[in-house]
Amino acid sequence: MNELILYALIFLFLIGHCLLAGKMYRAVHQDPGLSFREKNDWKLKALIFPGYFWFQYLKQKQA
Repeated sequence: MNELILYALIFLFLIGHCLLAGKMYRAVHQDPGLSFREKNDWKLKALIFPGYFWFQYLKQKQA
């Protein structure tokens, strides 16, 4: 039973990770103010730690 709970939590974490990375990827891709290189940099960051870099991206947009 413990394994099932663990696998369910890992699955939820991975789904959340993928959804947030996809959201950031789309937002960065549609941003006309970024250069090609900056877009690629943010997209790569979105694949690694999407939660952290999403807030970093929003801070940069507000500044």
